[in-house]
Amino acid sequence: MLEEVERWLARRSWSVADRPLDQLVAAKRTAKHGTTVSVVLPALNEETTVGEIVSVIRRELMTDAVPLVDELVVVDSGSTDRTSEVAAKAGARVVHRDAILPRIPAVPGKGEVLWRSLLVTSGDIVCFVDADLKEFSADFVSGIVGPLLTEPEIQFVKAMYDRPLGGTPGQGGRVTELVARPLLNLHWPQLAGFVQPLGGEYAARRSLLERLPFPVGYGVELGLLVDALHTVGLDALAQVDVGVRLHRHQDGQALGRMAAAIYRTAQLRLSRGHLVRPALTQFERGDEGFVPRTHEVDTQERPPMVEIVEYAKRRAA
Repeated sequence: MLEEVERWLARRSWSVADRPLDQLVAAKRTAKHGTTVSVVLPALNEETTVGEIVSVIRRELMTDAVPLVDELVVVDSGSTDRTSEVAAKAGARVVHRDAILPRIPAVPGKGEVLWRSLLVTSGDIVCFVDADLKEFSADFVSGIVGPLLTEPEIQFVKAMYDRPLGGTPGQGGRVTELVARPLLNLHWPQLAGFVQPLGGEYAARRSLLERLPFPVGYGVELGLLVDALHTVGLDALAQVDVGVRLHRHQDGQALGRMAAAIYRTAQLRLSRGHLVRPALTQFERGDEGFVPRTHEVDTQERPPMVEIVEYAKRRAA
């Protein structure tokens, strides 16, 4: 590991316990220009978990005693279940993906939803939380928002946690270990200290997010992390241990598609010239043997939000 990364780990890796809630509330109240915090949950068919996440955030972080979060938005990316209804009943503001920036037709993908969320939120700090988390703790929000409230030089904070799989600690995050971590260590060794580079829980200053391009699909987490490094430098990035992350695990083929999108995102950043073929063929056993199924790999990226006319007008209003 680079000496620079070892120093970074000592200076920029914390535990959620390092910043109690009362300290964060005090820091928020005394922050210049009245710093505000928006929490965004991208959701697609998450009716079984989204309500509890919303309820916990509202109950523990949006009260008169603990006014840490100012805005809680669920962006529904086309659910066919009761996700929107459950989220709204629990107290979130629900916005449908297709209703945001209708001038630009939406495409499927998590990154698309995160990018569009900047247009329907107003917080100086934007915190993203996946909507499939089980046994959700408010620590996932307060932990990653904390450094942004107490350390003015910090711009981008990732959550880190243990990811059990089938009851075995540390075995989750298979795409991280097989694809993302090798890519980062080989090509962006300054980022080798991130425990969960692909984790869906992270917070950043709006002033940074609005300057970054957003890959529309699974590559969004790696893309934002790499681009944040190049934009503000390693010392402006941090991570916070929030405990254990429990969520719905995907099957091997879905992970393969995720891996391909992440590789494509990395390859695009390594060279803006020659591009690999943006397709992935997988195999499923049918009645007469293995059947090939070819899937397109996410290749689109959305431009920095500051380049969008509607966003500039909203910010100027």
